[in-house]
Amino acid sequence: MIFNFIDILNFLGIVAFAVSGTLAAIEKRLDFFGVLTIALVTSIGGGTLRDVLIGNTPVSWLLNLNTFYIIVGSSILATIFRQRLRIFRTSLFLFDTIGIGLFTLVGLEKGVEINLHPFICISLGTITACFGGVLRDILCNEIPVIFRKEIYATACIVGGFVFFGLRYLNLNDDLIYLLTAATVIVIRILAVVKKWSFPPIEMK
Repeated sequence: MIFNFIDILNFLGIVAFAVSGTLAAIEKRLDFFGVLTIALVTSIGGGTLRDVLIGNTPVSWLLNLNTFYIIVGSSILATIFRQRLRIFRTSLFLFDTIGIGLFTLVGLEKGVEINLHPFICISLGTITACFGGVLRDILCNEIPVIFRKEIYATACIVGGFVFFGLRYLNLNDDLIYLLTAATVIVIRILAVVKKWSFPPIEMK
């Protein structure tokens, strides 16, 4: 079977989010069933909502068990090597950041494939990247990162505009994919390192 570049990015995004979900669940001291559930929800939550919105049903992971196997395998490995990933906050941040970069791109491409307006494609990319993390944080009894003052969804939106800007320049598709994902990842990392954030809305 021949895999295209989007398939590879989708695979890497699933792995990244499965590890992210696993680490978040371990930090909350959940049992193995809980860990696996959080890993599954984190990995497929955004893609599921995207597919439902565009009418791509049954959603892809229901038709192909490979996604399930990838998530379970990634979760088991992350659990086994949890001591090597013992700095949970740093590891969770890195895997989550990689996940949103890759899944933003997958969501954008899904919208392009069915000729949706660029703004809608950017929305799909942001949903694909962020919604799994929203479900993860809610199930782990945390305020979702996307709703805090941290730069999170904004990185996905900027990446979407970069994606269409590069398409307008007629660059090679693989280069567009790499630069788009890199844009999201770099913005997210810089936002945390430089402490960029939006001001919270306060009651006066």
